[in-house]
Amino acid sequence: MQSKRFMITGLVAGMALVVASSTAAGEQSPTASSSVNPVLEWNQIFVDTLIATNTANSSSQRLGAIVHTAIFDAYNGIEQRYTPIFFVLNDDRRSASRRAAVIAAAHTALVGLFPTRQQDLDSRYDASLASLRGRCEDRHTFASRKRSCFDRIEQGITWGVTVAQAVLAWRASDGFSASYPAFTGGNAVGQWRSTPPAFGPMSAQGLAFTTMFVLLSNQQFRPGAPRGLTSATYAADFDAVKALGRSTGSTRTDDQTALAAFWEGNASVHWNQAANQLALANRLSMSACNRLLAVLNVAMADTAFTTWSGKRFYGADPNRVTWRPVTSIPLADTDGNPDTTAEAGWLPLINTPSHPEYPAGHPSLNGAAATVLLKYFRGAEQTFTLTTTGQPNRTYSSIALARSDGNSARVWGGMHYPSTVRISDAEGQAIANYINRNAMQKR
Repeated sequence: MQSKRFMITGLVAGMALVVASSTAAGEQSPTASSSVNPVLEWNQIFVDTLIATNTANSSSQRLGAIVHTAIFDAYNGIEQRYTPIFFVLNDDRRSASRRAAVIAAAHTALVGLFPTRQQDLDSRYDASLASLRGRCEDRHTFASRKRSCFDRIEQGITWGVTVAQAVLAWRASDGFSASYPAFTGGNAVGQWRSTPPAFGPMSAQGLAFTTMFVLLSNQQFRPGAPRGLTSATYAADFDAVKALGRSTGSTRTDDQTALAAFWEGNASVHWNQAANQLALANRLSMSACNRLLAVLNVAMADTAFTTWSGKRFYGADPNRVTWRPVTSIPLADTDGNPDTTAEAGWLPLINTPSHPEYPAGHPSLNGAAATVLLKYFRGAEQTFTLTTTGQPNRTYSSIALARSDGNSARVWGGMHYPSTVRISDAEGQAIANYINRNAMQKR
């Protein structure tokens, strides 16, 4: 992990070497009901920005990990409770405002990633800082203490900007935006090939070659090869999606049809919404919120990279079963399995995304995210409301039920086979557990 980290031995000029308690000037107890938690505030701004820009799900996990790496390392560089994700500070505790550091790091990262949203982000940044500075006025009568409070805020701003700029520079060359030859799979029986309606090459291929945040490589948790065409598992997969996932004449219930459309939404939006609401309802401290959201978003990012690497790897192999139901069902007479029956013109409920079927993106992300949340909220209050643009909101009282609906929705939508969903969810769970146990550990 050390090779991924940016080392710094001194804080920016002007930061005094003094020890600051969690209730230092300009700070309040993170559980005080009157105080705004900037980690949750700027996580919500990140979610709002994804929605406002209609950012693709395939891009969102990396963006969330960048934003929350900047936030985590900025806050933690002052608190120094955990090992950092990337930005390492070798000095003693600082007096800078943790809240200001979070606000500045989040704003800097978001503007760097979403430059077209700068006006909105600047407005929210100004409002956050105005509220924070107002607390200096409210809490301190003596001019010297008020000035010290303002100084701590300025130090926090400078520190947060420094951390976020370093994180942005690190990820600018992580491989996501590089140019790669178009990949269209192949025409072998069982192999992925372009699907209707666009018949385009593999989308978001850069994810398959993106540098990990925490994992050692994108092969560390790659699932094993998919089941073969002539296996009983494949026949059961085939029959399930053929009946449930078809656009017309399906055996789905009306609610399952609605859930298929709802869970086609952005996984980063859904699971950050859940985490934010659960953290607030369960009164997590600012430090705990900081780690929760960092683990969540980093786990989802490294899961996405692992999944897309697997898609690209298996999709290139003519001997592996990676074709989508929209291809396999009309061509079942060619698959060599006597228990599958072809149906010409079969179409899925949801348009099939343009990348190999195995492993599955959304289910792997559901497995990662739900695993993180269950580590924090097992046995605790679990009510949260999720949104998908153009769909009615969904309120859940169980992390496990949301995970189950999100996974089943891929079969109900006609995009994935049940065994792929199960394996992919387990992949995400394993990655989340690894990151929770090996990154951001208490010193």
